[in-house]
Amino acid sequence: MCQNHSAHEHTHPAPDAVSEAAAATEVAECPVMPGSMTMKADAEDAGLVRDYNGERYWLCCATCGSLFDADPASYAHAS
Repeated sequence: MCQNHSAHEHTHPAPDAVSEAAAATEVAECPVMPGSMTMKADAEDAGLVRDYNGERYWLCCATCGSLFDADPASYAHAS
């Protein structure tokens, strides 16, 4: 789990704030900060996607991107 995530200042929308009309294939849970949902297209536009061991991961923020990059095995999981 991301222990340093609270060190940076910003907020994430609650999971129910993500449009209910969005298909499940359009949203992803950040592997670094479980419970934080992100729109896949927004993460891709912001460069917040990582490919690791044949899987793609969408991240909620740049800090989570840095944490994932530093130790991807700690955050990667089977989709």
